[in-house]
Amino acid sequence: MTVRHAVPHPVKTVGRAVSVRVGAATAARRQLPSFIMVGAQRAGTTSLFRALMSHPLVHAANYHKGVNYFDVHYDRDFAWYQGHFPTLARLQRGAAGHAGAPVTFEASGYYMFHPCAAERIARHLPEVRLVAMLRDPVERAYSAWKHEHARGFEHAGFEEALELEDGRLSGQVERMLADPGYQSFSHRHHAYVRRGQYDEQLRRIHDHVPADRVHVVESESFFTTPETTYAALLDFLQLPQVLPDRFDRWNGRPSSPMPQTTRRRLREHFRGHDQSLATLLQREPAWVD
Repeated sequence: MTVRHAVPHPVKTVGRAVSVRVGAATAARRQLPSFIMVGAQRAGTTSLFRALMSHPLVHAANYHKGVNYFDVHYDRDFAWYQGHFPTLARLQRGAAGHAGAPVTFEASGYYMFHPCAAERIARHLPEVRLVAMLRDPVERAYSAWKHEHARGFEHAGFEEALELEDGRLSGQVERMLADPGYQSFSHRHHAYVRRGQYDEQLRRIHDHVPADRVHVVESESFFTTPETTYAALLDFLQLPQVLPDRFDRWNGRPSSPMPQTTRRRLREHFRGHDQSLATLLQREPAWVD
């Protein structure tokens, strides 16, 4: 057990709260992120996050993997967001002896799917780079259902949840666009199929962030050839080639296999979206045969 995990949860909660208050008060002395991992949920972002954290010039938000400012906390002042990141003085001390400038980042898996997040990110961080990690949408849908079920946010079985999805999400995006303060529980927790329609999400991102500042990583490539995939990401981020000692897989949820009839139905649903994604990427996604 690490020291961080050995600390009682109430102590960690108080520590986060104090850190955020102090951070907001000293926001002007803190470095905003130069890149953000925007998702997708259940696509291996935690594993990639851990790999990036091993780099001597890369620093995450204090106490947080993701700040979720541009989706669920946008009612707060921007100083609250900036206050989550390390101070410039601390970054410079940490970078001593390393070639290159230190960078900060966060990883919020809902940003890519949230209908307002891309525009908000572009408005506040006009030079930021975005990293989108994708996974076979069929496997991602099943993994997301297992995740939400384990957290108590889903009580229906997988097939039933798929049938319920359209009704649960009907009108939610329109309401979110009309009322920036509205938070949709189902949009965040029950979008098993729609979160895998990556072409739609990337096109929305490209409406606000130039394509040359958006880097796509497929989890299949990352877990099969991690050194090559990770090196390409470091090139995109303009960081020195420092690789972790090893690449680990985090947050997997083993379970019984998906029924083949459901798998075939989902594969057919995503076929057109995968073809559209291939046009955007100018190559086939890694999960396509």
